[in-house]
Amino acid sequence: MVMNYAVGLPTVGGFGDVHTLVDLAVAAEQHGWDGVHLWDHVLYHESGWPVASPVVAAAAIAASTSRVRIILTVALPRRQVQDIAQDAAGIDALSRRRLTVLATIGSMDREYTDFGLDPDLRTRGRALDERLHRLVELWSQWAVPPIPIWCGGRWPHKPGLRRAARFDGAMPTFADQRSDGATIEQFAAAASFVRRLAPGGFDIALEGATDGPDQAQRVARYADAGATWWIEALGWWRGDNKAAMSRIIAGAPAQPEGDSAGSTPRAEHARGGQASQP
Repeated sequence: MVMNYAVGLPTVGGFGDVHTLVDLAVAAEQHGWDGVHLWDHVLYHESGWPVASPVVAAAAIAASTSRVRIILTVALPRRQVQDIAQDAAGIDALSRRRLTVLATIGSMDREYTDFGLDPDLRTRGRALDERLHRLVELWSQWAVPPIPIWCGGRWPHKPGLRRAARFDGAMPTFADQRSDGATIEQFAAAASFVRRLAPGGFDIALEGATDGPDQAQRVARYADAGATWWIEALGWWRGDNKAAMSRIIAGAPAQPEGDSAGSTPRAEHARGGQASQP
């Protein structure tokens, strides 16, 4: 598998500022990363933390960069699908077709209950399915070029990855991933499951943490297990904004072309697949 490399940026706390997010994204492009991944929150566990709009951040990054893919998380069940359809189409056009939408059910019940929405996971799952269908339908009606859609899913639970298999990519997550990382065995099981449902032209992203380019061989093991995107998870648990900038400047843990991570030119994988009907 060919591996692409993105920096994962929270939109809360010390990272909850659009100017900070743009500065980090521009640095990522300048130092050879392939993409930027943005969280989606309207509040966070720590009261008083600033929370930046990922839609505004994505638009600002689109206007400030020319190459990196923008992976925009959208907790779709708590959003109006027509607004997301319009915003995503605009960001994709502004970036000249560099947007990927990562659709999730959301990780915080409070982001539902505090705004009068039903936090029940099954209700959210049904809403996600309905709004994904409507999202693709609206883009088709508006003659919007297909925008890649990935879906999140917590392994070993399978509904999220089944949903992802109907689209262009998956981003499986794992318990204690932030502190311990995902083991090769965990990731390989999730990747194998979803690839049986979506065997070709399908992206699988994994969040993890490395110290620098010298850990390319470790990341290559995940590529061999099916990963196509490594998301370098940055955030306050690894230090402040300066620490994140230093890690970005150090560069991705990129495998040289032709090594075990694959020999296909990475540019062929820059766009992602074509969004399919659910």
